Amino acid sequence: MLSGVRTQPFQSGHGPLSPGSRAGLGAALALLAIVSAVELADGRPAHYIALMVAAPFLAAALASWRVVLGVGLLATGIGAAFALAEQTMSLVTAVNVAGIALATAIAGAVAAVRQRQSERIAELSRLASVAQQAVLRSLGPQVGTLAVAARYISSTATAEIGGDLYEAMDTPYGVRMIIGDVRGKGLEAVRLASIVLGSYRHVAYERADLRAVVTDLDRAVARNAGDEDFVTAALVEERGGTLTIVNCGHPPPLLLRRGAVIPLEPPAPAPPLGFMPVVRPRVERLEPGDRLLLFTDGLGEARRDGEFFPTADRAWRLLGHGTVADGLASLETALVEWVHGRLDDDIALVLMEYTGPRSATAAPVPSWEVGAAES
Repeated sequence: MLSGVRTQPFQSGHGPLSPGSRAGLGAALALLAIVSAVELADGRPAHYIALMVAAPFLAAALASWRVVLGVGLLATGIGAAFALAEQTMSLVTAVNVAGIALATAIAGAVAAVRQRQSERIAELSRLASVAQQAVLRSLGPQVGTLAVAARYISSTATAEIGGDLYEAMDTPYGVRMIIGDVRGKGLEAVRLASIVLGSYRHVAYERADLRAVVTDLDRAVARNAGDEDFVTAALVEERGGTLTIVNCGHPPPLLLRRGAVIPLEPPAPAPPLGFMPVVRPRVERLEPGDRLLLFTDGLGEARRDGEFFPTADRAWRLLGHGTVADGLASLETALVEWVHGRLDDDIALVLMEYTGPRSATAAPVPSWEVGAAES
């Protein structure tokens, strides 16, 4: 899965400075150097040391509280040195030095609060990633007769996560896949996605008809979703080179064949899971080398300056080369470049390639049946 660029947590230990701390320290030291140079050029009495009060606050915007205190102590020391260099220290100069010391204490407290918040966000992001990886296991590279790859593109670098879902399994009824999108975001969406996937992983092995699988999933969603919650989904089955698709309010998959891109629209529209969909299957005969792209609606909504990403126009050039994993990597790169790194919604992608019929070799005999088979 791919997520956005995440904020690096600020280091709280005594090890090497983080990039943020180095930037804050550099900016603060540059300010102190400039003020000191101006003060030296101006001569006595000290007129500009009050400007040094900005140095700890400048460091506090990026650096850790330890760096902020160090900068503040340095600024206070420089200010005190200029004050003591006066023949007679004025009250204004003394107040300016005290102000630098007070600003150091305030800036250190601000940096400590900001650092704790940054660390909390980083931890929430890590926990969210772990939770989502527990729901979405990795796919491929081979599931039955299909080469399969999947990617998850996150629209945000914070802990907010979505409910996009996918799965592919080799069942007694052929290779079965699902891709879906839960309405909403956050942990509630992930919870409902985990319920759908858990139900699917069970009923995909138990129901011979995809329409029965849809009925079971619809009941699971209805039992666990709120009044306004639903799940769009497309279910795909490949058995002996025959592709069967049922669609519950989801974007239609794209079939890539010999340079052409064919949207596999359903014979009749059906509502999402949770609204008792009555689906009609679409059946296609696959050819070796055919590829099928399953995606969530975040791909269809990706746009820049009001212009949507031309998925159908560019699908073959991006997805028709190399392995299926190579194809998804190319699509992701082109998509992120198109939107300049800003997505409005998470995107789940699954790309499969039909490699031909199964070989006619006999299935291996379980070890506990070897003796019975030989007799």
